[in-house]
Amino acid sequence: TAPLPRRIADFQEVLGEPTVALGKLRHLCFSGIPFDGGLRCLCWKILLNYLPLEKALWSSLLKKQRDLYSQFLKEMIIQPGIAKANLGVSREDVTLEDHPLNPNPDSRWNTYFKDNEVLLQIDKDVRRLYPDMAFFQRPTDYPCLLILDPQNEFETLRKRVEQTTLKSQTVARNRSGVTNVSSPHKTTPNSLSEYEVLPNGCEAHWEVVERILFIYAKLNPGIAYVQGMNEIVGPLYYTFATDPNSEWKEHAEADTFFCFTNLMAEIRDNFIKSLDDSQCGITYKMEKVYSTLKEKDVELYLKLQEQNIKPQFFAFRWLTLLLSQEFLLPDVIRIWDSLFADDKRFDFLLLVCCAMLTLIRDQLLEGDFTLNMRLLQDYPISDVHLILKKAKELQDSK
Repeated sequence: TAPLPRRIADFQEVLGEPTVALGKLRHLCFSGIPFDGGLRCLCWKILLNYLPLEKALWSSLLKKQRDLYSQFLKEMIIQPGIAKANLGVSREDVTLEDHPLNPNPDSRWNTYFKDNEVLLQIDKDVRRLYPDMAFFQRPTDYPCLLILDPQNEFETLRKRVEQTTLKSQTVARNRSGVTNVSSPHKTTPNSLSEYEVLPNGCEAHWEVVERILFIYAKLNPGIAYVQGMNEIVGPLYYTFATDPNSEWKEHAEADTFFCFTNLMAEIRDNFIKSLDDSQCGITYKMEKVYSTLKEKDVELYLKLQEQNIKPQFFAFRWLTLLLSQEFLLPDVIRIWDSLFADDKRFDFLLLVCCAMLTLIRDQLLEGDFTLNMRLLQDYPISDVHLILKKAKELQDSK
């Protein structure tokens, strides 16, 4: 790869055109996007079809989408919060037609309690996003003023979680292997007090992520929230919220929401259990990792077959979460540069998975079932450049 100043200049040249040449941009991004000058945030927004290729349309589109997001906040967080605050005060609300015990499925309260179940699951997952990094626990420089206005007596999502004593059952939709779900026996009653609570008027980055996922779940009832989505939204939000350009950084929440929505539109089939065995589902993709491996390294393929190591034991998590749990966050972001730049959309991911297997082939060929499972569940190589280079070689050797 060219030296950094040269590469930055190449990006600036492509992004400086009135219409961005997508092919050229993909080619550059594939080899990794420099962090400098907010290049990555801009490129991801184009690669994830949030920003159009015509630059002249950017500012009006961004304004429109960010206004739309404010509208979602008002309808889905602020209004229910106000309703709760207003109804909670007066006693006579129980005689009103809509009250918490109203059995009618269209009741606003019924929706409210249903939403709380989803919210509790999201809350549990976002609080432990990247525990090895302080970032998600830190306060954002741009808290949502609409929601944190001290004039508002209404309930924020955080208050809602604290007040919802419903013990959320471990959600049935958790599919084995997506994330290391803590077992039901290991209850942590103090999960709320694990982290210092930020003073009023502040909100931590994880709370922003919680809001993005909650709104996504409300707008997409067919899929709602499935555990693991937190691992997809985390790197996107982190990238946008650390943009050196404060004008972009300020709108990280809305921009992340739309980029996440677009990304989920492409990978959501992985999260829908009923599609697991269809052509677009995750089982098909996992089988494809093995059929690709068979082409590239038949000896290794046969060894894994012989040990009955099925792709769902490890590839389920690799594919569903776009490798976000296998590497440290900066490395995940680097891998995503290449994945988002792939014009066949995630075909390259299958090759990355194959590369990961072939790079540890000697250990796998020598190991027994237990040892090999450990290698695959806790992948030993941390050099993602090596992995991407190998995946590219596999791609070129077709």
